[in-house]
Amino acid sequence: MYASDLERAGTAIAAGRRHSVGRHSDGTVVAVGNGAAGECDVSGWRDVVSVAVGNVHSAKNTGRSHTVGLRSDGSVVTSGWNGNGQCSANDWRGIVAVAAGWRTTLGLRSDGTVLATGRRDEGQCQVDAWHGITALSCGDWHSVAVRVDGTVVAAGANRRGQCAVGHWSNVTAVAAGYMHTIGLRADGCVLATGSPDAGVRSVDRWTDIFQLDAGSHHCVGLTVDGRAVAAGDNSHGQCDVGKWSGLVAVAAGSKHTLGLRADGTVVSAGENGDGQCNVDAWTQVETVCRPPQSETARRR
Repeated sequence: MYASDLERAGTAIAAGRRHSVGRHSDGTVVAVGNGAAGECDVSGWRDVVSVAVGNVHSAKNTGRSHTVGLRSDGSVVTSGWNGNGQCSANDWRGIVAVAAGWRTTLGLRSDGTVLATGRRDEGQCQVDAWHGITALSCGDWHSVAVRVDGTVVAAGANRRGQCAVGHWSNVTAVAAGYMHTIGLRADGCVLATGSPDAGVRSVDRWTDIFQLDAGSHHCVGLTVDGRAVAAGDNSHGQCDVGKWSGLVAVAAGSKHTLGLRADGTVVSAGENGDGQCNVDAWTQVETVCRPPQSETARRR
């Protein structure tokens, strides 16, 4: 099939506007932060292999959010704000990856096609023609995906050039933020387009990157040595990740950043006004896709 298998697609941590979500090794899910819209109502979820959360934009009108879980059988569970139908994905089947934006949810089918539900005003749900997709991401008003040949396709708002990805190649993963998009190349380098405020002019210096994510106005990357790097707005300390080590995954929210350690614990940095960084007590959070050790790390 075109898409990665379910284990490869698994995402164990996700950071949103005011909440954070983690997937335990037993397939259950934990959430902290503002759950006023029901976005933290995940205690009954089971057999989840991947999580995603919407709403990365930092503005007074973006407090509500939603949470999406992908089950091992390819079905989808959702909770939280459904004002634009972004949670209307519970009847989806055959899904191998999910992504959530401000008011949008995407699902990648095993045949490489994509389903979308939610707000359509900016064109972010115009994904019916996409095919041969292997990875995908949602921003606030745009959607982006990687094709099997390493090229990238985007749909939605392009006010800051966040959809200007048509010339990218050799890409293996993408992440969409508020008005920016970053892409990971097979050689471990990073491509970026969109709002300069999000650090897009800095990430081209990153090397040996294994995984990345985009927040509202910042970018975060995970190196093959298990370290975190970040660029962009740091007004709340969301980019203060330079001392983290032993990581296997990272996630960028609106104004905070999460890092998953190999031992299943989670570290955080940034805004904690709603308790979205209260992850110190989390244990047995697990990702199924770990970074390869670099040659330098193997020599230690």
